[in-house]
Amino acid sequence: MPRCPWGAGDDLLYRRYHDREWGRPVTSDERLFEKICLEGFQSGLAWITILRKRDRFREVFHGFNIAKVAAMTEVDIEVLLQDAGIIRHRGKIAATINNAKRALEVQREFGSLAAYFWRFETRPEHRPTEMTLDALRLLAQTDASRALSKDLRKRGFNFVGPTTCYAFMQAMGLVNDHLETCFCRSEVEAERNALKRPT
Repeated sequence: MPRCPWGAGDDLLYRRYHDREWGRPVTSDERLFEKICLEGFQSGLAWITILRKRDRFREVFHGFNIAKVAAMTEVDIEVLLQDAGIIRHRGKIAATINNAKRALEVQREFGSLAAYFWRFETRPEHRPTEMTLDALRLLAQTDASRALSKDLRKRGFNFVGPTTCYAFMQAMGLVNDHLETCFCRSEVEAERNALKRPT
């Protein structure tokens, strides 16, 4: 079946991620938290590197249960720095714990992390009229991702630059960046249309 070029290769893990996850709208706080953290870990690396280590990330970060991650300590950081199953970067590990604490604050303020993130969904009039490869190449960051990044950093989150935030928005379905020629585009659009936005 026709796919976006990045999801059309021989790597079955990557292809399944493209077909079943990427761009499909997410309203689970734990999945949103997981993704914003893993996008931070991905900075400077290929996403497939993170995807191959995702199961281990889930194990060591308690399934990305926000309260449990927020309770992790410097001792946990030292342990994780010895774990070859994840990306052993002190700053990114510490940022994940910090971001969990900030996420708890967001939950208290907005009722859920989902309600907060979905406030940054891009309005249709600010989207390309047709999602071609050329259009996609211009979307490394957008006004919406810059606004999300700025607000997250103001709240004390780390590793949440505008490009990271846009990759997060693409993956979590806040935008539909599957190409017009990709079989997933219409499926994702239908899921987005049927979605009850969190408030």
